[in-house]
Amino acid sequence: MTEKTLDELGFYLLAGAGGEGPATLMDEARRGEELGFGTGFISERWNVKEASSLTGAALAVTSRMQIATAATNHNTRHPLITGSWATTMHRLSGGRFTLGIGRGIGAIYNAFGIPSVTTAQMEDFAQVMRKLWHGELIFNHDGPLGKYQVLFLDPDFREDIRLAIVAFGPQTLALGGREFDDVILHTYFTPDTLQRAVRTVKEAAEQAGRDPARVRVWSCFATVGDHLPEEVRLKKTVARLATYLQGYGDLLVRTNGWDPAVLQRFRDDAVVQSVGGGIDHKATTEQIEHIATLIPDEWLEPAATGSPQQCADRVRKEFDYGADAVIMHGATPDELAPVVAAYRASSS
Repeated sequence: MTEKTLDELGFYLLAGAGGEGPATLMDEARRGEELGFGTGFISERWNVKEASSLTGAALAVTSRMQIATAATNHNTRHPLITGSWATTMHRLSGGRFTLGIGRGIGAIYNAFGIPSVTTAQMEDFAQVMRKLWHGELIFNHDGPLGKYQVLFLDPDFREDIRLAIVAFGPQTLALGGREFDDVILHTYFTPDTLQRAVRTVKEAAEQAGRDPARVRVWSCFATVGDHLPEEVRLKKTVARLATYLQGYGDLLVRTNGWDPAVLQRFRDDAVVQSVGGGIDHKATTEQIEHIATLIPDEWLEPAATGSPQQCADRVRKEFDYGADAVIMHGATPDELAPVVAAYRASSS
């Protein structure tokens, strides 16, 4: 039996690098809906996590839950392909699709010969999508998104499709408030950072003449309970945060007001340097145990850990800090089931 919907909670399908591969997505989507999650999120990776395929599969095996990309990148598909994909998913599912985009990592784009993403491009993209979904014919578009003689899908379209953005810095957060329906934050944001991010989004929405309450801000919150084996917990907390520090440590440290000297010590460490790739899926348990000694407890604190009840209580605090909704990040629906049960019990 499907539980009452918890619209304020979400989870990631194929959390992390994708677990056992894309075929597990269908079971995870069904299980997430059964547990009552409001939204299942899909993060695109260039291996076997291609977003349009996965969203189709997730929507096909569910009947109630929203499915959102968080994120795909607008610069990897022609805007008409993206607009058509989103409309197809929207109609296929009876309006349960959210198209979520993010900035991505500039160094990867450069290596692949794809131009980097700017805030202005993402704003232009959102405006173009809204026009296409409402049947507009766009002639001679010349903006940050690019130059196009004609952009057009269907004159009969009157589609209200949710747009989401994954946001980190103040410019992207403000853009989320101006143009998007959902703003998805990053994991390991401190309470102060969360409060500041929410304020930035809501103020930008108000300044743009929008109702701030209609722009939903999601805290992306690592949820890793003690009911999981210690080795798994280390991978989902220490190794995951270490991977973020590898990829964009300066940004995360600056955003949270952490000590950059700690980050430098982490980078200089011989074990960290010896891991060939992302620590969360390349490092051994022994290496992760060593890396744990390099990361202060304070940096790992913004997460739901402990017993299922303690996890549920900590998730609730995110609402007190201003989040409209929380993604229980980094775990599968089965791994989250005891936490969801505790959350429900403390709601009643």
